[in-house]
Amino acid sequence: MYIRTSRARHRYTCANCGKAIPPGTVYFRDEPHPKARYHRGAQVRHLCSGCIVVKAEEIVLPPVLLQAEIIRAGPNIDEGQLVIGVAIPWFEIIREIAKDPKCRFQIPWRKLEELIAGAYEREGWERVILTPRSGDRGRDIIVEKHGIGSIRIVDQVKAYRPDRRVKADDVRALLGVLTADPNISKGIITTTAEFAPGIIEDSQLRAFMPYRLELKSGSELVKWIVNIYNMEFRGHC
Repeated sequence: MYIRTSRARHRYTCANCGKAIPPGTVYFRDEPHPKARYHRGAQVRHLCSGCIVVKAEEIVLPPVLLQAEIIRAGPNIDEGQLVIGVAIPWFEIIREIAKDPKCRFQIPWRKLEELIAGAYEREGWERVILTPRSGDRGRDIIVEKHGIGSIRIVDQVKAYRPDRRVKADDVRALLGVLTADPNISKGIITTTAEFAPGIIEDSQLRAFMPYRLELKSGSELVKWIVNIYNMEFRGHC
């Protein structure tokens, strides 16, 4: 999916809401690949400015982008569903986050889990598991590397608003997950927001950092996924 701004040469109908797009109107093109406009028969969707909003100081992620499949799902296993790749919208969402990190607060919680699971897959983890929506036992994403130096990490993802903080009790709950499963090498809490003041200074929690427990704040999340995005494209240059 490639969202491009254009000016209508003809009368179109918005593929999302059905609103008319008159000639001369600025609208958006949802293209299946970067050079779709040069290929006859390419399936291009026309979208009105009401469905994709770009404000002067804030980029608003298009609803069609958030509704699209962003990961390639593999077979179901006991703990969830394997992630075997990412789809084009995964790159598009991260590109928008790179432009405006506040976009991360617009992503629904399940889509955020998928986005992060896709990041682990692109980072090169041997096995990435996205757990079910419910009954995950405090494990949203599981990633593994096998062989010598095998490692198994669980990531607990919290899609919080900017004014909400991850509390110390949430971190202690993750330590309980680590204790209950001796095969977990490390636990990570990833949030779009920040952690409550004092968590880093808590001696009981700090004793597990960084080798058994890691806290990834919203700014660190952005830095991590954007770096993976950039590495992906440098690798194809």
